[in-house]
Amino acid sequence: MEWILALALGYLLGSVPFGLIITRLAGAGDLRAIGSGNIGATNVLRTGRKGLAAMTLLLDLLKGLAAVLIAARLWPDYAPLAALGAFLGHCFPIWLGFRGGKGVATAAGVAFGLAWPVGLAYAVTWIGLLAIVRVSSVAGMSAAVVAPLTALVLGRTDAALVLAVIAALVVFQHRENIGRLRAGTEPKIGRGKTS
Repeated sequence: MEWILALALGYLLGSVPFGLIITRLAGAGDLRAIGSGNIGATNVLRTGRKGLAAMTLLLDLLKGLAAVLIAARLWPDYAPLAALGAFLGHCFPIWLGFRGGKGVATAAGVAFGLAWPVGLAYAVTWIGLLAIVRVSSVAGMSAAVVAPLTALVLGRTDAALVLAVIAALVVFQHRENIGRLRAGTEPKIGRGKTS
């Protein structure tokens, strides 16, 4: 039963749609009717409210971190399952018809929760590439792929396995972005679509 409880705890925490809640409370309308329709920080940024986007990113990260830390205290062997649950909850929340965000910030939170050096590698890759290429999807997918590789180098095979599953799902969630990247039409942060 413990593994089920850990997975369920992670899912319930991960499924809290902070982006949707924050934008509604701030009077920015229904986030699902803006841009990509996702509930994550990148879409919140499309409202033009940078502060709301930053708050969404932080809260989405913290819910992933909280899921892992709580599970690690209650069921230490199953913290990685709570990490997976949090990610799945964010991407496929039952309250929103299983249509959530792409999970990049929540994946960062679970990476920090599973092993802080993995989270650090994730954050450096994410922020560094975002600053260099200014394309959110490239930065997010790259960070997700770096996380399980870092966990393997550190000998954390338990974390590496779940982070590899999360990385595959992050890439899957970005399949439309990948199509736009190939076509050269993926928008950059702070600019219009690329030529």
